[in-house]
Amino acid sequence: MKISAKTRYGIAAMINIAQNYSRDEYVPIVSISEQLSISKIYLEQVFSLLKRANLVISTKGAQGGYQLSRPASEISVLDIFKAIEQNFFEKPEATVPNTAQDIEKAMQNIVFYKIDNVLEIALKNITILDLVNEAEKNKSDDNYMFYI
Repeated sequence: MKISAKTRYGIAAMINIAQNYSRDEYVPIVSISEQLSISKIYLEQVFSLLKRANLVISTKGAQGGYQLSRPASEISVLDIFKAIEQNFFEKPEATVPNTAQDIEKAMQNIVFYKIDNVLEIALKNITILDLVNEAEKNKSDDNYMFYI
C-alpha cells in the first residue's frame, strides 16, 4: 500500500502540533516546517485540507499558527486520511463486470471490501495521542549516552 507524501506529512504535522500543544498558543507553520524539514508551501496545502476537515484551527498574525481543534485523543489517523486522501476509501474499479460478474462480486466482497474495512478499523483506532506517546518513547531511546 502506498500512502501519499501529503498524508504522511499531515500525520507528522499533527503529531508535531500535539507535542507542542498549549491551549492558548498556536504553532506557527514555519516552526513545523523547520522542525520536520518539510516545505512551508507544501505544508500550507496540507493544512488547508486539515482545516477544511475541522481537524485544526488557525489564527493569523504575529501569534498566529495552528492548533488541534480537539484533544489529540479524539483525532484518529483515519480522520487525517479522510481529510487528505479524498479517494482512499473510494469503491474500487470493476475488473471484469461484464464478462464474469460472479468473479467480480467475489473479488469485491472477499478482497476489496474486507481490505477497506480492516484498514478503516485499524486507522480509526490509532489516535494522535497514541502517536505522540510512541514518539516520546522513541525519543528517549535516541538520547542514551554511552561512556567507555
